[in-house]
Amino acid sequence: MTDDRDIIDVHSSSSAEIEGLKAWGWVSYLLHLVVAVAAVLPGAQVSVFLLIVAVIIDLVKRGDARGTWQESHFSWRLRSVLWAAVLYAITFPFFLLGLFIFNPAWVVVSIWFLYRIVSGMIAMNKNRAIQP
Repeated sequence: MTDDRDIIDVHSSSSAEIEGLKAWGWVSYLLHLVVAVAAVLPGAQVSVFLLIVAVIIDLVKRGDARGTWQESHFSWRLRSVLWAAVLYAITFPFFLLGLFIFNPAWVVVSIWFLYRIVSGMIAMNKNRAIQP
């Protein structure tokens, strides 16, 4: 007879769960990538709706990825969006000073955001956690 205290319940993700999380991760990365590229290219603005969809995916699926290498990717994307939003808000006065024409600070923030998304995609492609 075994003692119930000797049994340890360890959550192990099946390969199907891991692949499902990876697929959701790719969907989110691609949505982020479309938004990031559009932010860098003049006149190529896309709807913020794509970014909202990507953030919702990351928020919903991050819990499912807890304890896996993919958890870092969900957090990475969420932090990237949060920091980009803060940086855009801080640099908004420069946009006003440029009479709504050009904001070099926004270009820098957009390139930084694009860099974070691409570096995350490279790590995801190698099945590696992203280092903050």
